[in-house]
Amino acid sequence: MSENQLAVEVVRGEMQPWSDYSGQRRAVGGLVLRTLLTDVLLDARTLVLGPHGADLIEAVLAKSGPTTLLVRSVSDAGELSDKFGDRLQVVAGGLDGLVAAGATPYDVVVAADGLDRVLGYDSDDLNWQQRLDALAAVMSPRGVLVLGLENEFSLTNLFDRRPADQRHADDEWRPLHDDPSRPVSVAQLAESLERIGLGTDVAAYAAFSVEETPSALIAADVAAAARPGQLPARIAVEALEASATVVPLLAPVAEGAEAAARAGLLASTAGGWIAVAGAAPKHAVYAQTPGQEALLTADPVSDGWSVSVTGGGAEVAGVVFDASAVPATVPGGVTVETQLIRLAAAEDVPRFRELAARLGDWARSQADSRVLLRWDDVVVDGDSFGFGISAWTTAATETDKDRLAAAWSRFHDRLIGGHRRHPWPPWMVGDDLVAAWVAMSGVDPVRQTPAAGPDSPSASVEYVARGKELAGALAAAVGIPADASQTPDVRTALAQAERSAHAVYELKGQIFGLERTLGFRDKALKTRETRIRELRVQIQSVHAEHIRLRKSRAYAAVKVVRRVAQIRNPRKFAGKIKRRLKSKLGPA
Repeated sequence: MSENQLAVEVVRGEMQPWSDYSGQRRAVGGLVLRTLLTDVLLDARTLVLGPHGADLIEAVLAKSGPTTLLVRSVSDAGELSDKFGDRLQVVAGGLDGLVAAGATPYDVVVAADGLDRVLGYDSDDLNWQQRLDALAAVMSPRGVLVLGLENEFSLTNLFDRRPADQRHADDEWRPLHDDPSRPVSVAQLAESLERIGLGTDVAAYAAFSVEETPSALIAADVAAAARPGQLPARIAVEALEASATVVPLLAPVAEGAEAAARAGLLASTAGGWIAVAGAAPKHAVYAQTPGQEALLTADPVSDGWSVSVTGGGAEVAGVVFDASAVPATVPGGVTVETQLIRLAAAEDVPRFRELAARLGDWARSQADSRVLLRWDDVVVDGDSFGFGISAWTTAATETDKDRLAAAWSRFHDRLIGGHRRHPWPPWMVGDDLVAAWVAMSGVDPVRQTPAAGPDSPSASVEYVARGKELAGALAAAVGIPADASQTPDVRTALAQAERSAHAVYELKGQIFGLERTLGFRDKALKTRETRIRELRVQIQSVHAEHIRLRKSRAYAAVKVVRRVAQIRNPRKFAGKIKRRLKSKLGPA
């Protein structure tokens, strides 16, 4: 055992052997939460309560004064003490043990992991409210608190197809998801903080996380006011779609998020909440760009959102992340994709064509041809449009056809892959439908010349194929499939199974028809073969008779008679015979 491990302070409630940094539930961390802590922490005596990631601990040490970390695992405490050395005082034990030890109140308490994993098997059996009282006992009355709370009503939890015993492991030791005193909404969380004297100035954020890493923190009031297609809803849906790639779901989570946003309940369906008491965060939205270690912050302004993106810059799958491509102000309207989906569902083809034509004119008017067009990020701004928060660009300059084809190809995957209603025939999918949409955007369709022939591919295949490549590169860089059928949810799998069963039924009918036709043809071939054999036997017998006839004397006589019958001038013929006999016999 090292000197640092021997120096770890132990209070009541320690657990060993145990680890909160492995298993099903990991320690909380991430760029978004680090940035929020950097904005609200003070240079004062700080307590980090519960398991937190090393990156979060580093952020606290860089901003705060003397820092203490309380974890219930002795082995975790020893490893953290070895890692951070004298910069961090590590205590192993439970929260009630720290209270019983008479710890001096801290000016800042960071409990972003929540109060679930702060007690051991020797601790008192405290419910959530009693744990909050214990936290208040080790905190200064006017201190700063950053408290996390898991939401049992989150979409990812409701749509998780795993049973409860697999979703909730034994990391909590005493499960709080069945605790009736635990807050289950932002209002109840604020009431609980007000009860301990911290509810007068609380900023609550809806946390949309991938596993234990928050990828988006949106102010609760901003999330509640967001509607489908608006910036906060887009960020939340994108974060939820990223979580769908690692959590087995029953249904597409994006559909539920849009329904919640339409009802004003987006903040109520987040994976959890982060409450900040005693300090004012700087921004209304903190988000991490999918596929990049880039931070996005946004604040509402009169005509939209003031946006800032920092970090990133890498090239992934043939596309480049360029933070300078994001405008400083993003319109506050809905996305083009939202309107297109609504028009397609209403089967309003004329307005769909009109919107597609306007999009084509706007895209050709943009000076920078390297920005990847994606209708799920282009925002309606009055009679025009504006770029959203996507910072992905192409590695080289692309033509207008290629960029429009990429946008429509991505929209095709999201519309058709999401099994949404649309006015086009079910057999008109893929390149044909994308080419039709590109033509609606003002790109003249390439017609085949008569010399090309009906089987020659159209020249439009070239830019449609390039657009599909760009859309696929964007999906690979973001890490979120554009096609909803690629996400592991049961509803989509059942829909695909039903579609496959229908296809199998149709193929069975075709196979039955072919088998019946083949049966008829087989019978015809057998009849024909029998007739051929019969004719062959007849021909053989006739041939034998013919040979026998040719060898007979009668045939020889008939042959002589036939030749004699061919003589036209008997006297002349008799003269020729007489002369030939004389030449053979000689003179008399």
